[in-house]
Amino acid sequence: MNYIFLIAAFNALFFSFLILQKKKAIYDKILICWLLYLSLYTGIYGLFYNKLFTDFHLLSVSFISLLLLHGPFLYLYISALIDPKARFGKEKLLHFVPFVLFNLFIVIASFYPEISERISLDHLESEHSAPLLLNVFLLLTVISGPFYFVLSILLLKKLDINIFNNFSSYENVNLDWLRKLVYSFGFIWTVLMIFATLHHVFQMFSWIFCTHGLTLSLSAFIILIGYYGLKQKEIFIQYPNGNTEYVTEPRTKYAGILLKDDEIEQYVSKIRHFMASEKPYLDADLSLPELANRLDIPSHHLSRVINEQFGANFFDFINQYRIEEVKARIDNPEYQNLSLLGIAFDSGFNTKSAFNRVFKKITGFTPSEYRKQI
Repeated sequence: MNYIFLIAAFNALFFSFLILQKKKAIYDKILICWLLYLSLYTGIYGLFYNKLFTDFHLLSVSFISLLLLHGPFLYLYISALIDPKARFGKEKLLHFVPFVLFNLFIVIASFYPEISERISLDHLESEHSAPLLLNVFLLLTVISGPFYFVLSILLLKKLDINIFNNFSSYENVNLDWLRKLVYSFGFIWTVLMIFATLHHVFQMFSWIFCTHGLTLSLSAFIILIGYYGLKQKEIFIQYPNGNTEYVTEPRTKYAGILLKDDEIEQYVSKIRHFMASEKPYLDADLSLPELANRLDIPSHHLSRVINEQFGANFFDFINQYRIEEVKARIDNPEYQNLSLLGIAFDSGFNTKSAFNRVFKKITGFTPSEYRKQI
């Protein structure tokens, strides 16, 4: 079993090295630190698990405190992916305070034998009850994982809103791989933490069963987060133009600025004319900042006009034009030699699944049903 843990530790180091070769964004730097932490954890466990929890009680408790780092790394990684202006400031360090305090308690307790002798993860070797602070920190360790998994899910929901407000296609910018990872490992992690709690309180299950399960799940997690994290590209590309940026906040800097009626009318007329004459929606990767740049309209003003005057988010607004283009080409004899998928790709869609889903949503028919009616 220890070979599995050592291989996982090596894989974490290997993925860290590969990510170092990339042009590193802030999320890549966080992922490198995260993988180094996972390598340290699985490597130490693989080498010393048979002695660590029986011969070195204080060190074993400090080792368990490392689990307080997993949730913050996950949360900070997703935060950096979905926020184009993400910075690793001092406030981000607050997520690591419980880990620091836990180890500070262990260091202080080591100077007081009457306390340190009562610190043990396995009560079978202790006749005295564990210190209250130890139980508090262990409880924090247990709830840290589920707490950060929930926060991560909320962040991913925020990402969905930002995608529909800024992109015309979903497939190349979504984080479905990370969403599935959070759901699956969040469930596994929570169950294993419950087992560890039952062992610590009621001496149910064996301690090695709990620690093996946690470390095995981390070993699998290393492979997945390393592989997909290495492939992950930047979602919100930075633009040098201050007026050309993504709309990622519910209250933007333009929210308090009133647009005059004549300005709104000019914007609406300009947008309609540009969409009809230039057909920018034929670009499958069209984004809000790119359209704003071509229209010479501030991104936040463009988003606001689309939301309020056209009654749609950017995603639906662009795809409505694409569907109308598809319908026009289906009706046009010049395109009879093309398949529906060929027409869809020429009209700005980049995947068959996206085309079918959007077409059904807007028209109420599948593309093939619509063509048969024609």
